[in-house]
Amino acid sequence: MRALFFFFLATISAIAAQKHYDGYQVFEVNAKDKVSLEVLTKLQNERSDVYDFWTEPRNANRPIDIMVPPAFIKNFVDLMQAFDIDYKVKIADVERIIEANRKERESVVRKKLRSRSGAPRYSLNWESYSDLPVIEEFLTELAALYPNLMTTSVVGQSYEGNNMNLVKISTGGSGKKAIFIDGGFHAREWISPSFVTWVIRELVENYAAHPQYVDNIDWYIMPVVNPDGYRYTFAANGDRLWRKNRRPNDGSACIGTDMNRNFDFHWDEGGSSDLPCAETYNGGAAFSEIESRIIRDTILGIANQTMVYLTVHSYGQYWLTPWGYTADLPANYDQLYDLAVRAVDKLTAVYGTQYTIGSSTNVLYVNTGPSDDWAMGGAGIPYAYTLELRDTGKYGFELPAEQIIPNNLETWEAIKVVAEDVMAM
Repeated sequence: MRALFFFFLATISAIAAQKHYDGYQVFEVNAKDKVSLEVLTKLQNERSDVYDFWTEPRNANRPIDIMVPPAFIKNFVDLMQAFDIDYKVKIADVERIIEANRKERESVVRKKLRSRSGAPRYSLNWESYSDLPVIEEFLTELAALYPNLMTTSVVGQSYEGNNMNLVKISTGGSGKKAIFIDGGFHAREWISPSFVTWVIRELVENYAAHPQYVDNIDWYIMPVVNPDGYRYTFAANGDRLWRKNRRPNDGSACIGTDMNRNFDFHWDEGGSSDLPCAETYNGGAAFSEIESRIIRDTILGIANQTMVYLTVHSYGQYWLTPWGYTADLPANYDQLYDLAVRAVDKLTAVYGTQYTIGSSTNVLYVNTGPSDDWAMGGAGIPYAYTLELRDTGKYGFELPAEQIIPNNLETWEAIKVVAEDVMAM
């Protein structure tokens, strides 16, 4: 309840002082040929200070979402028309969606504070999105209630001194296979920690419903691996749509590195940017960021028992395999694909939500230095996936809170399939 109170105060403050996006629009564009794709790539590389590419311009005939400030909308439309690039407005006013979701979060917190039925079981719930302190308090509360199943530890501090939290869920014993899950790589992808914390609760609080998943598997979970960026999206002086971490870049006024371009496996071989202001800035060197190094060291400490690495992102509804650096497929792609298909089938069976399955390069775009490529190619984990959760762009990063639980329910069904396969490996 203490965390809820401070979250309420922070929410009220943020409404007044956070960066605002009045009049910003998100356009869906479609590069029909190589020339128009090159135009969009050049726009992203050279005007990242103006245009925020919510999805990457890597393949022709694949929709690309771009947020455009109001002062540049006419210029952007003129450019699209000049190069015969199909476009449409996908989100007419970004701030309107952000503001509606802020009010919804505020309303949920107020209801909790006024509740006459006593304090909720945990500081965190899945009716609204939660800042890092609330998530940390939830981890403490759950571990205290179930000490025989769950332990928490701090495996390091971020650049700004926030904790890098690791949860281990296990019934003990040795020689067990493991699954590693992380969330919150990109700060604005709030649905990611919301799902990862749901997995923790489901495994621990609902252990009796499926004891085999914990009796036979050790789970290692990091709910927020970019804590500085994540907190900044909630902060009173922050930016709801911030993506990167928060370390200043030497020789540049621009802050932050895209941590999912910072891992040392085919790093900087295309699919990232060398420009510090770019949203996909790779950091200037592999593992330049303290957060990436902490993730690396944590995974390497358990890599010999880990069978599956899952990194949770949004948005787009994709279940992605390596590789990101090449269109070539991993040697075990058939097995990767088969498991993904069966997992997504269970996910889709819940609400009909459709996911696209395939390697990152072949179904999306080239991206070098991502954590899933490194987990498989660097740490030697046999199965690695990136999950891009809801939606397909109607709301983008501002997925309404009312979709958190449906998203979590359907995606949990997929995680169960993964767990069952690990037990059989």
